[in-house]
Amino acid sequence: MRVFLIGMGIALLVALGPGCATITRGTNEAFVIETDPPGAEARLSNGLRCTTPCSLTVKRRGDFVVMIEKEGYETVVSNVTSSVDSGGAAGMAGNVILGGIIGAGVDAGTGAMHSHKPNPLRIELEPVQHEERKDEDDST
Repeated sequence: MRVFLIGMGIALLVALGPGCATITRGTNEAFVIETDPPGAEARLSNGLRCTTPCSLTVKRRGDFVVMIEKEGYETVVSNVTSSVDSGGAAGMAGNVILGGIIGAGVDAGTGAMHSHKPNPLRIELEPVQHEERKDEDDST
């Protein structure tokens, strides 16, 4: 019976231990896009889209590209990168203390210690510049 209880205790720790690793930050984050003027269509390379101003839930791990379009304005393309930030590093340190190596491994594997930069993404849209056409006068 004692061996059974020890085995169950170990199984419980293995099953529940990794669940602690991503509690502090989670594997997703809100990514905010703001444009001036508002009302632009934002499309992310991961397939998400919205009309600005907007907030999208994205996985913390992984870079993506944002394309912003609005009629009458130049199209803007911006790269957004995912990297370990101070909040993620602090969260991982806490997980090493509380969750041990398993928690740290889960955090590293799931990307919970990452954040996207820039976030929020703020873009000032530029009006399309129309070239003035000169009518050539052949009567000279």
